[in-house]
Amino acid sequence: MVKKALLGQVSDAELRLLRVFKVVVQCGGLTAAELELNIGRSTVSRHVKDLEERLGLSLCRRGRAGFALTPDGRRVYEGALRLLEAMESFRADVNGLHADLAGSLAIGIFDKTVTNPKAHIGHAIRDFRRLAPDVALDICAGSISSVEAGVIDGSLQLGIVPDHRRSDSLEYTMLFDETMYLYAGREHPLFGAAPRTLAWSDIQDCDFAGLPFHSPNMEAMHRFGLRRQATATDQESIAMLVLSGCYLGFLPDHYAAKFVSDGLIKRIPHAQCMYEVRFLAVTRRARDASRAALAFRDALVRAHARNFGT
Repeated sequence: MVKKALLGQVSDAELRLLRVFKVVVQCGGLTAAELELNIGRSTVSRHVKDLEERLGLSLCRRGRAGFALTPDGRRVYEGALRLLEAMESFRADVNGLHADLAGSLAIGIFDKTVTNPKAHIGHAIRDFRRLAPDVALDICAGSISSVEAGVIDGSLQLGIVPDHRRSDSLEYTMLFDETMYLYAGREHPLFGAAPRTLAWSDIQDCDFAGLPFHSPNMEAMHRFGLRRQATATDQESIAMLVLSGCYLGFLPDHYAAKFVSDGLIKRIPHAQCMYEVRFLAVTRRARDASRAALAFRDALVRAHARNFGT
């Protein structure tokens, strides 16, 4: 049983342990955190145990039954997020007082944007690097919700996501768009369907593969009355399900183009089976955003200015 204790001043060592604990929770266990932190599992376990001893609390259960936070662990995790976010905000404020941009900039991007000819993120990176050569970029791909949550909690300073429901704590800047079409794999019954013989009910009777979180994909599924029988966390997973020939699924036209040219999938020939998505740069409200995040957002705006005639 962990002996209860009171925590005095938070030391640098405890901050390091809190950062490790945060990664363990976000990865869902010690094994996944081992890869993320690039340290051995036994070392990760020792850091968590050390934090428990310093705090006098049992933070999580770990073993054959899997990883799970205790109620105390949940409260410590939430408090650690607030503390680390405040420290990152303070560091960003101090860096912002200097003329030169420095430090690091963490950016989250929704997947499969690199093949979009309207996405000029590479141009923005080149522009930003000329302006801030001392800023280290940390770019990751993620779901809409994970990117927005990261910008809100401070683990990301900027995100690029499809437009859907918005948060009052974030600012959104239009960048580029893409067109989503409904596709069928080569083994699917609708692969060779002719437009004049295809009824809307034929499409609704088919199994659909889609995203399980709030997104333009989910909105389209409900709007078109499609029957989701498989879920996927990203566009590549949807493509795999479509390629199986068992499911219909929406894919960006630019990403699907190679599969179409290889004869592996076809667009469902129905005018209504499509929707448009606009991609946005997401930052915290201006007073909370770092200088580096705002500078990168400005670079994105310049790179995508022609998309919307601005």
